[in-house]
Amino acid sequence: MLQRGLKGVIAAETAIAHVDGEKGKLIYRGYEISEITSKYNFEETAYLLWYGKLPTAEQATKLKEQLVHNRTLSDYQMEVLKLLPKDMNMMSVLRTIISAEGNQSYQWPPTIDEAIRLTSITPLIIAFRKRLMENLDIVQPNKHLNHVANYLYMLTGKKPAEAHVNALETYMILTMEHGMNASTFAARVAASTESEIISAITSAIGTMKGPLHGGAPAEVIHLLDEIKADGNTQRVLKEKITRGEKLMGFGHRIYKTVDPRSVALKEKLIAFAGSDEWLDLSIEVEEIGIQLLEELKPGRSLYTNVEFYAAAIMKAIEMDKQLFTPTFTASRMVGWTAHVLEQAENNVIFRPQSAYIGQYNMNI
Repeated sequence: MLQRGLKGVIAAETAIAHVDGEKGKLIYRGYEISEITSKYNFEETAYLLWYGKLPTAEQATKLKEQLVHNRTLSDYQMEVLKLLPKDMNMMSVLRTIISAEGNQSYQWPPTIDEAIRLTSITPLIIAFRKRLMENLDIVQPNKHLNHVANYLYMLTGKKPAEAHVNALETYMILTMEHGMNASTFAARVAASTESEIISAITSAIGTMKGPLHGGAPAEVIHLLDEIKADGNTQRVLKEKITRGEKLMGFGHRIYKTVDPRSVALKEKLIAFAGSDEWLDLSIEVEEIGIQLLEELKPGRSLYTNVEFYAAAIMKAIEMDKQLFTPTFTASRMVGWTAHVLEQAENNVIFRPQSAYIGQYNMNI
């Protein structure tokens, strides 16, 4: 039976994560995402996805040291980075520089050390390229900062605010992994041919680059900008709903109830209420938006998704729109590499069939 886009087709078994759209749950290695974001940082969560268990304090420290140690690009990669066309978008830059990472040391099967290396250099590529395009001096990594804080530091050259680090770190933990999505599937397909991890990850990046997948919370930012300029959240939202406009950041094609990532992100942001006007505004817009939707669109069960609060975070940390999907990629690198490692454990090449719908020329 033909299933266009392979929707609903189970193509692999995984112990990495589970997305339960009906119950509104996201589980990493047996742990609900709310527990992860409330107790663990980026490095500890990455360890969980790669190794299948939470780290001891010693193991967490060692992983942080490995990530710090890998915060460097080769001279060749830096040369290529500087020579790439100025109009090349950031996702294409990422794909190219990570491809330039490939050398004889990357072989089948993939290793966790390779996963750590790729996760470590992704923020460097983004930050270095951004600074170069703005004719600013490159900011070298700060070995005393954790993975997320260092990313913000390299983008701006300034020590980031604690509220901003916590908000972005929570977002990056929540977007590390999300089941067999298009880019993860692309990575596993490439890996299933026993190609090295670099090929699998560049396949994933090329897939994430498409607007139907990676996307960006840009439309949510437009909504927040409009509300802030007007000054009346209730009026703006009510007028949009009455006109039949879609409230950007509300609703999700998988989750039929609340998006657990949105809930976890909101809980973290509430702890920093009053620390940033955009974070405060997003909480207000969500509360009023859900109330109005229940009144004016009863039975629709529309709640905020993770992109809603992602937009607030991006506004708060003043991140350029061109960096939204690359930042998403920097977090998803952990999930992609975890899936490549899992694919290698019990590998079978992906080889689906197609249904021929062309003509037959019987005269030949």
